[in-house]
Amino acid sequence: MLRALVFDVDGTLADTEEAHRSAYNAAFIEHQLPWYWTHHRYAALLAVRGGQDRLRHYIRGLRVGGKERTRLLNLVPALHRSKTRLYAEYVAAGRVQLRPGVARLIGEARAAGLELALVSSTTPANIDALLTANLGADSRQWFRVIATGEQVARYKPAPDVFRLALECLQRRPTDCVAFEDTPAGVAAASAAGLYTIGLPTAWNAGQSMRGAQLVLEHLGEPGAPLARPAASQVGADYLGLLSLARLQQAWLKRRLATC
Repeated sequence: MLRALVFDVDGTLADTEEAHRSAYNAAFIEHQLPWYWTHHRYAALLAVRGGQDRLRHYIRGLRVGGKERTRLLNLVPALHRSKTRLYAEYVAAGRVQLRPGVARLIGEARAAGLELALVSSTTPANIDALLTANLGADSRQWFRVIATGEQVARYKPAPDVFRLALECLQRRPTDCVAFEDTPAGVAAASAAGLYTIGLPTAWNAGQSMRGAQLVLEHLGEPGAPLARPAASQVGADYLGLLSLARLQQAWLKRRLATC
């Protein structure tokens, strides 16, 4: 039986990446750095998980001398703090909204007594900012577990953060459904044994969601239904809790039949 929903944050709850990109660029200005991350460059840098690691990766690729590279690498923590503050300001100003169907499905899960968890490579401060702005000041308490990349040895696509969430929830993988927007996230959830729904964004359009049992453009709303092919897969105009439980149970039955 379905017991818990496990959501990634950036890209899954909300398409946050443009706000992140803007915050990086504003932080570069604050620190008097002549850098500007275009959409194309930032999309490529998303392959590096974790903001500070992303900055270090970028700096190591610059054509600068050894002393200057060392100075820039030492600047990373302060630079990332500035970026995190700016991102929180953008979110608080309403520049980042939840993707269609996210708030509805979370509400359905809470009403049905299901547990909620978040797994993410982003910082707790970024998570708090997004939840508070879109779901209210007390919404962090709705999630029994918030597992981040800072708590595990390996980032996604390794399954570590999902296994940590399962351990904290005290649930089996078959009790849960995962929602992810990237190939790495889908691979991580799948490797941990969860039924996985892929929710790609424009930042990773066309990339393989191999490992996902279902791939949707968004979760849908009664007033903003899924496109016909997706609606046919779900069996409804939007992904509700009953449809989700039915899809997961059918998947488990197929797995058992092949064992």
